[in-house]
Amino acid sequence: MIKALLFDVFGTVVNWRSGVIRDAGLIAKKYKINFDIEEFADKWRAEYQPSMEKIRTGKRDFVKLDILHLENLDKISNKFGLDIISSVDKFWLNKSWHRLPPWSDSREGLLRLKSKFIIGAQSNGNISLIVNMSKISKLYWDVILGSEVVGHYKPEPIAYKKACEKLDLKTEECLMVAAHNDDLKAAANEGLKTAFVLRSKEYGNKQVSDLNPSQDWDYVVNDFHELADKLGCNKEGYF
Repeated sequence: MIKALLFDVFGTVVNWRSGVIRDAGLIAKKYKINFDIEEFADKWRAEYQPSMEKIRTGKRDFVKLDILHLENLDKISNKFGLDIISSVDKFWLNKSWHRLPPWSDSREGLLRLKSKFIIGAQSNGNISLIVNMSKISKLYWDVILGSEVVGHYKPEPIAYKKACEKLDLKTEECLMVAAHNDDLKAAANEGLKTAFVLRSKEYGNKQVSDLNPSQDWDYVVNDFHELADKLGCNKEGYF
């Protein structure tokens, strides 16, 4: 029996791309820099997995995602003329990941799911990042898990197992909810139940990946309300 729902956050619960584009646009306006803010968001995100892979493979000790995001920002800044911005504004821009907006169904959908299950953020984001995002976007998690708690970055298998252990639950009692097939595959390999949520605009209008489930997941839905319906949650939500 499912007792807890563990959520991927970036792309599944929040729209990282629009949040980064919004804040990059403010920086561009302030400094009068003319650059493609959509390309900037995509390039910054493209450094995400490679930077974590060094930690997954043991080539680097674990550091939290804020540090990786800042290093990745420094890596691409020159390409977009952002090397001229102040250190204060650079750190503010790096914190754009703390201010990401939710998808339209996320707030109410999570509340409905919370009415019946433990809901937890199983993100690669560090604790302060997820806490700040949750305060701003009104995401009422029961628990924040993820890389900084378990000491591993998804989709490293032990990340999922340790998250379940933190809740004193068996892996089969936890449902991994994600918009990314690779995340679900890794979770399923550890015995978790799986739910694929379609987020066809995560990468804007040019998205080519994760437009369909890659295999027969336990649940396949278009949004969190559909998942709540399938899991028998109340229509009115938690409060």
